[in-house]
Amino acid sequence: MSLFVGESIIQFQPYCNCLVLVGRTCYLNLNLNSRVDQLLPQHQKHHSQSQSLSTVLLFSMMDNAEVKKKPKPKPKAKRAREATKRSVVVRVEEGGGGDMEDFSTDETLKIRASLLQWYYDNQRLLPWRINHHDDDENDAQGQASDARAYAVWVSEVMLQQTRVLTVVDYYNRWMDKWPTLHHLALASQEEVNEMWAGLGYYRRARFLLEGAKMIVEGGGEFPKTISALREVRGIGDYTAGAIASIAFKEAVPVIDGNVVRVIARLKAISKNPKESKTIKSFWKLAGQLVDPCRPGDFNQALMELGATICTPLSPSCIACPVSDQCCALSVSRHHRSVQVTDYPTKVVKAKQRQDFSAVCVVEILEGLDIQEGAQRNNGFLLVKRPDKGLLAGLWEFPSVLVDGEADLATRREAMDHYLKKSFKLDTEENCSIILREDVGEYVHIFTHIRLKMYVELLVLHLKGGMSILYGKQDEEAMAWKCADGKSIENMGLTSGVRKVYNMIQKFKQNELPLKPRNTRRKSTSRN
Repeated sequence: MSLFVGESIIQFQPYCNCLVLVGRTCYLNLNLNSRVDQLLPQHQKHHSQSQSLSTVLLFSMMDNAEVKKKPKPKPKAKRAREATKRSVVVRVEEGGGGDMEDFSTDETLKIRASLLQWYYDNQRLLPWRINHHDDDENDAQGQASDARAYAVWVSEVMLQQTRVLTVVDYYNRWMDKWPTLHHLALASQEEVNEMWAGLGYYRRARFLLEGAKMIVEGGGEFPKTISALREVRGIGDYTAGAIASIAFKEAVPVIDGNVVRVIARLKAISKNPKESKTIKSFWKLAGQLVDPCRPGDFNQALMELGATICTPLSPSCIACPVSDQCCALSVSRHHRSVQVTDYPTKVVKAKQRQDFSAVCVVEILEGLDIQEGAQRNNGFLLVKRPDKGLLAGLWEFPSVLVDGEADLATRREAMDHYLKKSFKLDTEENCSIILREDVGEYVHIFTHIRLKMYVELLVLHLKGGMSILYGKQDEEAMAWKCADGKSIENMGLTSGVRKVYNMIQKFKQNELPLKPRNTRRKSTSRN
């Protein structure tokens, strides 16, 4: 039998003598002689640790008959009724967190033992992962090294929103260049950005550097408690919990997408995992599970289980070490309409904003011909983005946002205005166009933005030389530089900027040799 609680379903299961969540729709199969008021004490009994429920009962019969006391049916009618299995739908509107019950002591002990043993036998060999099966003297006193904390910090920040296989190489290069917190604190933001290029979410790199400088300036000792770690720039609840538990053995939980998925399935939780109240409940449940003796190993085990076994779409339940404690699996085995992957509840993602941008790769030549200039001292114009906002402080080719699917003429007009205003490049006065070609389109996906870029190549010859660019600049003028092809190849550019540059190189190799020189000059002279 089942009760609909808010947007959740509480399933009474005689085979496991517990309440579990089925989904958003519930049909309660009852004998017509059953009384609903007899069900409610059972429901409240199983939720003795939850807030009381205010109940609203709505009944309907498959044949729309009213629910009322009926005379004892004749055997034939009884058989017919049993065959049809008429259903009563009972809806219970909750006044508390009915489907977020605590883990029992027995559940907790079994999950800890099974999960830790599985982790020690199956953990992936990763460069930042160190297990101390034989604790040394410092660890026995709870004083894990600052070096260990730094390694955990770097790896956990890199792993946010990024696949493990991608992170490994970045982590190794990072630690080779900045092996300690003090080495990182001496780095510049541009150096860090170059090392981070390609990982995305560049604000993470900026926070790592700012946090390292903050710790070093504060004396150089790594904070060793979760409360002290939260005071460091860029370290939130998750990262603080990971460092405190893994490096300093503080018995605190961590919550990421993997942990939420595992706990939601263990308890068959159907609540929206993005709501603040639900998130707090997940933190509480994770805190109940964490092993006080090996908190770091347990937290890593929980995340490892979610990453490798309890995956979003194809969980390997047969290989799961805690399948015996999984309510979602139990429900799915007894109800064909329910699957383990129904948990946690799928949340509709916000629709991405659609932006359009004209991107101009400006190449400045000393020679008067693109092939001739390729042998000379030429460079590409790069612009540094503002220190705040999307891709803050990173280098890109000149670009301007345009309204929708703007045509080529509109895009070029906007770009010409931008180049004249920002760099005093005027094709009618101080520079001549050697080549201007529309190269193609490229769509770059950010978390909340779908950016369509229209890419063109603009090759210029400056009549007054580079002094035009290096002349007197306004105090608020944007930062820029000219970089040759070799420098660009070695720069830490974002994946989007790198894609644009590769489009230009491919265009030069495949398209330019097919066009006669005089045709190119004639076609571009109109611009």
